[in-house]
Amino acid sequence: MNAAKKMAAPCKRMASRAVIPILSQFRRTWSKNNVFCQGFSTSFCRQTLQTRSVIEKVTSPWRLLAAVCLQRLPVISAKCSPIEQQFKEMLQQMELEKSLISDHEMRLLEDVERLRRKQAGDYDSDEEDSRGGQEIVLSQDLEDMWEQKLKNFEPAPRVRADAEKDLTSLERCMADSLLLLSEHQVGDKKLWLMPQSEWQEGETLRQTAERALASLSADFKATFLSNAPCGVYKYKLPKGARTDSLIGMKVFFFKAVLSHRAPPASTNKPFLWLKKSELEGYLKPAYMKNVERFLIDQ
Repeated sequence: MNAAKKMAAPCKRMASRAVIPILSQFRRTWSKNNVFCQGFSTSFCRQTLQTRSVIEKVTSPWRLLAAVCLQRLPVISAKCSPIEQQFKEMLQQMELEKSLISDHEMRLLEDVERLRRKQAGDYDSDEEDSRGGQEIVLSQDLEDMWEQKLKNFEPAPRVRADAEKDLTSLERCMADSLLLLSEHQVGDKKLWLMPQSEWQEGETLRQTAERALASLSADFKATFLSNAPCGVYKYKLPKGARTDSLIGMKVFFFKAVLSHRAPPASTNKPFLWLKKSELEGYLKPAYMKNVERFLIDQ
């Protein structure tokens, strides 16, 4: 029995030595095939995606446009509501109570002390000579002079009657935020829209929006707030303007703030400056619904 076990041990070792190279060779072959399959799969997917994007680009019935939402910020502060006026008065009272003596108040105290010394006969005229011959101006004289200047001062009007009804003027609604609309030919119709232009090969959408603004007849200088669009709107062209390769447009909006106030525009130019509450009368309901999502009330 022991002899049989001793004879079986060498045979078992020989069999295991023969099987190990076979398993190693199989593992190396399977690994190479797996890497090949993975590489083939990745390359195939990339080529498929590229081909699909090219096909979509050629056959897409939608054109890309970029529009600029140009905003003229308020020039003057709005009138205070009753509660805002109460809060303002409270702050002024707190500031007055906690304030220190001003230079003018110090001058008033010095004048009172000088007058008291003159009346008591304790005033030395050499003090005036020490000022280098300068004439002493009393604080009361200064107050009279300032009051006269205040009477002659006329503040600029908050509302310009000649500009309020001129929708092309930048001088209207100075306490409100205004938005720019321009007239565009869409099919056989003329529509009021935000300045827009069709995207061209080789430019970013923001560059398209900048080009749309530069194409206006007026010289508007604006600061764009982002490189990314703040909204998108998709619409179909009128039936008479549709073709098999063109159904409609996708418009990407970019927000900008007017940084240079151009002179008031004449009424013959095809653009308007409107408050948010006035847009409804000029924009289509579907367009207005998409636009008001990124407009902030001022």
